[in-house]
Amino acid sequence: MKNRSPIIEVAELLTLSGNPNLKIFDVRTGSDAKAEYQKKHLKNAIFVDLNSDLAEIDDPKNGGRHPLPKFDNFVKILGKLGIEKDSHVIIYDDKNGANAAARFWWMLKAVGHNNVQVLNGGLQFAENQNYPLSSDDNSYPETIYVSDSTDWQLPQIWIDDVKKATQDPNSVIIDVRESQRYDGITEPIDLIAGHIPNAKNFPFSDNLDGNGLFKSSETLRNLYSGLFNQYDKSKITFHCGSGVTACHSLLALDYAGFDIPNLYVGSWSEWSRNEL
Repeated sequence: MKNRSPIIEVAELLTLSGNPNLKIFDVRTGSDAKAEYQKKHLKNAIFVDLNSDLAEIDDPKNGGRHPLPKFDNFVKILGKLGIEKDSHVIIYDDKNGANAAARFWWMLKAVGHNNVQVLNGGLQFAENQNYPLSSDDNSYPETIYVSDSTDWQLPQIWIDDVKKATQDPNSVIIDVRESQRYDGITEPIDLIAGHIPNAKNFPFSDNLDGNGLFKSSETLRNLYSGLFNQYDKSKITFHCGSGVTACHSLLALDYAGFDIPNLYVGSWSEWSRNEL
């Protein structure tokens, strides 16, 4: 049975404001993310840091720029953030959910927390819709999150699997970065430009309409149906630069009613450091 929609509209969130189980998280990124959060965020939202809360960064050659934290460590972080098993978690960022909001959503789903949604349109759209804003530095009371799992529950593959997939006609690797990065024309972050051999480009921006909102579930289903008609879900892998933005496309797939395929967390940031 499908769980609630992974996408929530601003108008619907407004109706939930009195729900004691509601927990809202601001997952914007960048060097000044915390400072920008402190200037303005959705009322009652708590800041979550991509680098320290949603990743354990060590050596990009082994795991990429944003490798997943150890499962047990992430479960502890959920408790520190005040998330409980019955919490209704709402996540947003300042990039239409295209960055760390989708990553946090994937991670929560992967620990078995299904009552989680990403705010459609993110901070900008909520502000345009007159959602209440605040500059308070909020926190929720710490708790202990108890997961029914001991490891990530959504499918992943690793660099050796990706190497095999590049030579397997029954497998497909999807690169969700913008076309100029995929084509090797520009590379603003990683050491070299280009893409994984035989990877196909499905830019994550195609998940959004001209207003920065997710396209309808029907439109997204039509966009990706050819991919799922041609390949088995277990043979489909999504990646990006560092395993963050790829989750935006996995979110779109879930919204469209598809089963969530593999995530290659290491992504181009790991691959490019090993395949020079």
